[in-house]
Amino acid sequence: MKKIRYGIIGFGAFAERAIMPAIRSTNNSELVAIQKRSLDMANWKAQEHGIPLFFDTVEALVASPEVDAVFIVSANAQHYSETLAAAAAKKHVLVEKPMAVSYSQALAMTDACRTAGVQLMVGHMLRFSPLVRRMKEIVQSGIIGEITYAQSHFIYDVRLSQRKWVLDRNEAGGGPLFDIAIHCLDSLRFVLNDDRVTAVQSLMKPERTSGKVEMTNVLSLQFSLGTLATIYSSYETPYRQGFIEFFGTNGSISAFHFTPSNTDTELEIKFGVNGRIDRIEKEQIRVPDLYALEVAHFSDCLLRNEEPCVTMDHSLHNQEILERAVRI
Repeated sequence: MKKIRYGIIGFGAFAERAIMPAIRSTNNSELVAIQKRSLDMANWKAQEHGIPLFFDTVEALVASPEVDAVFIVSANAQHYSETLAAAAAKKHVLVEKPMAVSYSQALAMTDACRTAGVQLMVGHMLRFSPLVRRMKEIVQSGIIGEITYAQSHFIYDVRLSQRKWVLDRNEAGGGPLFDIAIHCLDSLRFVLNDDRVTAVQSLMKPERTSGKVEMTNVLSLQFSLGTLATIYSSYETPYRQGFIEFFGTNGSISAFHFTPSNTDTELEIKFGVNGRIDRIEKEQIRVPDLYALEVAHFSDCLLRNEEPCVTMDHSLHNQEILERAVRI
């Protein structure tokens, strides 16, 4: 079977822990190259993990004829220039979220990839979660009625993160809004199957400065079909937690721990009658390695010459929403 040959740009701890194993676990992808800013470190990691090629510049990696596609795992501010370099070299691009640090950058990235005739997909891996997909199935079936409100939160203690650049506004673009609320935003849009957000309001604590990001954010949204939603994200909590919930005119569905891979989680469905909770149903769902599912999907699309399920236009709208939130 033909395999898509990947080069990882920004081979740090996250790529080593999650992206490298994901690529290697699929039957239609293989890891052939990595890039780090230090050539010695790139050489060391390549030898440690048996990776054939290593580079200290993005330009050198994308110039390699042995590479078909890149997975960009660098700091947010680098996504723009690295995507443009890959597109110029006719390499397909799978890039970590958020797509960029501004809408103008994201638009330029999509334009460059379309002009070059290469695919660009942002890594919204929760799209591939059996839990999130089951929630979408329930919402779209209508069994909990018309969806009036949705909410999600994603929180953790940033002091425990190895990615110190996430607190630098120039490198990250935003704080938890760009880092983790984007997962909530994309999941809400996916489950609701409503592709346009018509109203955005944002509260931040503390206010962003020229060099620092917000630490806690509350984002309020209205979708084109009328559903209201809120997203709470924070770097200031002593534990990590994710939660998502949808309220309909007949009931609700919710789930904790909706973001991790390789875990068992529970979906709860509540139905109401005459002002009371009539019954509660629970479903146990096994969530596999979402990064592996994401890579396998992207590679399959490349092999079939098809557009990925996370389209460029969808990711552009995500970036537009983030930009509207930070400008308020």
